[in-house]
Amino acid sequence: MTTITVRPGNVSLDELQDIYWNDLAVTVDRSCKAGVDAAANLIASASMGDEAIYGVNTGFGKLASIKIKPDDTATLQRNLILSHSCGVGPAVPERIVRYMMILKLLSLCRGASGVRWSLIELLEQMLERGVTPVVPSQGSVGASGDLAPLAHMTAVIIGEGSANYRGNQLPGRDALEAAGLQPIALGPKEGLAFINGTQFSTAYALAGLFETWRCAQSALVASALTKDAIMGSTAPTRPEIHALRGHRGQIEAAAAIRAMMEGSQIRESHREDDERVQDPYCIRCQAQVTGACLDLLRQAATTLEIEANAVTDNPLVIVDTGDIVSGGNFHAEPVAFAADQIALAIAEIGAIAQRRVALMVDPALNYDLPTFLTPEPGLNSGYMIAEVTTAALMSENKHLANPCSTDSTPTSANQEDHVSMAAHGARRLERMVENLSNIIAVELLCAAQGIEFRAPLRTSDTLQRIIDRLRADVPSLKEDRFLANDLAGAGTLVRSGVLVQHSGVAEHVHLGATA
Repeated sequence: MTTITVRPGNVSLDELQDIYWNDLAVTVDRSCKAGVDAAANLIASASMGDEAIYGVNTGFGKLASIKIKPDDTATLQRNLILSHSCGVGPAVPERIVRYMMILKLLSLCRGASGVRWSLIELLEQMLERGVTPVVPSQGSVGASGDLAPLAHMTAVIIGEGSANYRGNQLPGRDALEAAGLQPIALGPKEGLAFINGTQFSTAYALAGLFETWRCAQSALVASALTKDAIMGSTAPTRPEIHALRGHRGQIEAAAAIRAMMEGSQIRESHREDDERVQDPYCIRCQAQVTGACLDLLRQAATTLEIEANAVTDNPLVIVDTGDIVSGGNFHAEPVAFAADQIALAIAEIGAIAQRRVALMVDPALNYDLPTFLTPEPGLNSGYMIAEVTTAALMSENKHLANPCSTDSTPTSANQEDHVSMAAHGARRLERMVENLSNIIAVELLCAAQGIEFRAPLRTSDTLQRIIDRLRADVPSLKEDRFLANDLAGAGTLVRSGVLVQHSGVAEHVHLGATA
C-alpha cells in the first residue's frame, strides 16, 4: 500500500483528493511530534492534580460534575469507548473508515488533543498494514462529535470491537496481532480525544464532494453530446454572455461545452434556416445551472478543507499557555451545511440532466430523432423506460436533498441540546451520487444514440472519442434487449471518470479555489 507524508494543519484539497481516489495510507511529518508530546505532558500532569478538568478526571456529558480518582482514569477512558460503541446499521465501507482514520490522525497531530505519540504511531501502522475497524453507519447526530462511529474505530485500538484484515473480519485484538501490532491502553483524556470530533461526517462529506465533482464533469460531457444530438444551438455558450454575468462556474461550464463541440458537422448543418428560435432551458441554460452547482460545490470544498485540518475534540490543550479549555469544536454544523450544499448540487445536476433525457426521447421535441431513439418504434420501446428510471432517480434525489442541518433534537439528558445531524446528512450523499451517476449514464446512452442517427453528419472529434469509448462497453441499441446491463456499464464509466478524461473537461473545470 502506498504511503504519503502529510503536514497536519496544512493538507491541501488536492492532497485530500489524492488520498481518497488512490486509497493511500498516511504518515505525518515528524515536525508535529514536539507539539503532540507537550500537550500529552500537560494532560498527564493535570490528571494527577486536584482541579476538576472535563474529560481528564471527570465523567462525561451530564456526568461531568463527578470527579474521578487518578487511579481510575484509565478505566474511565476504556469505559468511555466501550459504552459509546453503540452504532447500528450496515458497516461503513472500508475506504470511508480508512479516510476517517486519516482525518482523525491529522486532527490529533495538531498538538492540542493531549494524546501520546504511541497512539499516533499505532494509527499510522494500522493504515499502512490494512487493519480497518468495522464501524456501523448509524448512531451519530453530529455533536458532541461523531461519538458512536469514532468509538467503534477506537475500540480496535484498545483490542476490542472488530476489524477487517486481509479479507477477514476478526476481533479487534486478533486483527492487530495478525498485523504484528499490539493494542494500547488509553490514558487520561485519550478516549475522549478519539471520539470527540467530526471525522466520520467529514470523511463522508469529502467522499460525496469528490464523487459529485466527477459526476458534474460527466454531466457537462453528457450535456454537450445531448446538445449535438438534438441539434441545439451553441450561441448560448458564447463567452460574452457568461462574462457579463461573471460567475466562475458558469463561465467554465460554457467554455467546456464550446470546446467539446468545436468542429461538429452536425452543429454547422443547422446554423442557417433552422425553424427553431430558442432551445428549451435544459439545453440553453446548461452552463447557468451546472455552473451554479460547480460554484456551490467549491463553497462546500472550502469548508471541508478547513475541517479536514481542524482540531475538533474537547477539551483542547493550549500548549503555549498551559491551559486546558473546554469548548465546542466538536459541533459539526459547518460539515452539515456543506453536506446540504452538496446534496442541492446533486439534485439540480440530476434534475436538468433528466429533462435532457426526456427531450431526446420525445418526438415532439427532439428535432426529427425517432421516438424513444429506436430505429423501429412500436415493435421496439427503445429508451422509453430508461427515461422513466431517470425520473424516479431524480425524484428520489429531490427528496433526499431536503436539508439535514435544520433538524436538531436534545440528547444526553439535555446537556447536548442542539446537534448538527451532519452524519446522516453526509452519509446520504453516497446514495444520491449513485442515483446521479445513473441519470447521467442514461443521458450518455441516449445522446450517443441520437448522434448516431444524424449520420452521415459527424459530431466533433472530441465527442466522437467519447462515443467510441462508450461503445467499447455498450453497443448501439438496434433493437430491444435487456437494458439493465447497458445502464450498469454506462454508470460504471461515469463513476470511473474515464469519459471525463477523454473529453478535456478537466482543462476548463477543476475543483480548486482559484483558476
